[in-house]
Amino acid sequence: MSKPVTIIMIEDDEGHARLIERNIRRAGVNNEIVPFNNGTDAVRYLFGADGSGLAQRGRALLILLDLNLPDMTGIEILRRIKENKCLKRSPVVVLTTTDDSQEIQRCYELGCNVYIVKPVNYESFANAIRQLGLFFSVIQVPRT
Repeated sequence: MSKPVTIIMIEDDEGHARLIERNIRRAGVNNEIVPFNNGTDAVRYLFGADGSGLAQRGRALLILLDLNLPDMTGIEILRRIKENKCLKRSPVVVLTTTDDSQEIQRCYELGCNVYIVKPVNYESFANAIRQLGLFFSVIQVPRT
C-alpha cells in the first residue's frame, strides 16, 4: 500500500497560496498541505536540522515551488532537492510568474516535473490551479 502524498507548498504570496489550496481542495484532493512563505523555513523542513534530507526518507512528497521568494531563489531550492539522494525523486511543480524561456529551460534541466506560469488574470490563474488539482488527484509519486 502506498503512503499518502504530502504536498509541500512554497509560496510567499498569501493570496496565491490560499487560491492554490482552495482549488486543490475543490478538485477533490484531500492530502495534507504543508505551506511555507519563504525558502529558509521550507529548506529547513525538507532537509532537516542536519541538512541531509534523511528526515524525509520514505515520505511521499510533492513540492509546489514558487521561484520568486523573499530570501532565496526557487532555482536554488530545486537544485538542492534534485541533488539530494533522499529528495530527488519527489516531483516538483514550479508555479511562478516568470515566463522567461531560459528560466523555464533551466528548471527542466534541474529536474522540475511541471512548470506553470501564473497568469496575472485571477480567473486564468484559478483555472490553471483547478487543472493542477485534477493532476494531483491521479499522480503517482515514486517511493524514495
